[in-house]
Amino acid sequence: MRNPTRLAIAGVPLVLLLAACGGGEDPYAPSGEGGGGGGPIVVGSANFPESTLLAQIYAQALEAEGIEVETQLDIGSREVYYDQIAEGNLSVFPEYNGALLFHLDPEATSGDTEATNEAVRAALPDSLEILESSPAENKDSITVTRETAEEEDLESIADLADAAGDMTLGAPAEFETRTQGVPGLADVYGVEFGEFRPLEGNLLVEGLRGGDVQAANLFTTDPAFTSGEFVALEDTENLFGSQNVTPLINAEAVDQEARDVLNAVSAELTTEALTELDSRVQVDHEEADEVAADWLAEAGLA
Repeated sequence: MRNPTRLAIAGVPLVLLLAACGGGEDPYAPSGEGGGGGGPIVVGSANFPESTLLAQIYAQALEAEGIEVETQLDIGSREVYYDQIAEGNLSVFPEYNGALLFHLDPEATSGDTEATNEAVRAALPDSLEILESSPAENKDSITVTRETAEEEDLESIADLADAAGDMTLGAPAEFETRTQGVPGLADVYGVEFGEFRPLEGNLLVEGLRGGDVQAANLFTTDPAFTSGEFVALEDTENLFGSQNVTPLINAEAVDQEARDVLNAVSAELTTEALTELDSRVQVDHEEADEVAADWLAEAGLA
């Protein structure tokens, strides 16, 4: 499962940024028709490209329905933005249900989407809610090349049990010791790789392409999947849990009209679609707001 601290990148706390703007004026002061609190709905994002893209998608969908929206993008880690949602400075935030659960309860266990959302709802304070989860997930995977999948007849992680001993697994260093990593692969699937090689980011993809590793821990919305070269093996035992894109909202700031719009967006967003959109932003270097607008138009949501 995606590490709940994966967003812990140092940044200036949002409260300090607010104090530095406009001579002390509150940029979140009510300024028109919004989603229930008398002012605009404020949609935030963390400081990585997919989060910014998702915030643009949700914000533009709201705007298309005539709802007043502001965006606060690239805020930083969950440790910074979570409290801002609870306090009402942010109204909507594109979250990942599994990562949010482990932020709320580090002792939580992995589950499917329904179980994860039930646990999240039980752990959230009264001021916060999650809306319906999208089918789109950005979660850990064990990935092989399409050639390897065909040669070894691999469809699920379980199929690696006989082949893994002759393979090298590439993954971030922490994957070697965490529960939803090498130990979990052995305990849940009986899969033990012959060698582990610590690699990050593009080095994982290049390692697969060059044969330095035969399997790799990639996230399921990695733009590399758009090439057709790679196969994410099915996690039939749900070792990595659920990481569905799920809007987290301040309950008082988002009315039913806005909730319906956000849920309609989530219902249309798939992992495949999100992967393609991520590729346009991260590989083709298109602007996130333009990519978001294109997808909403294609989906009939704007």
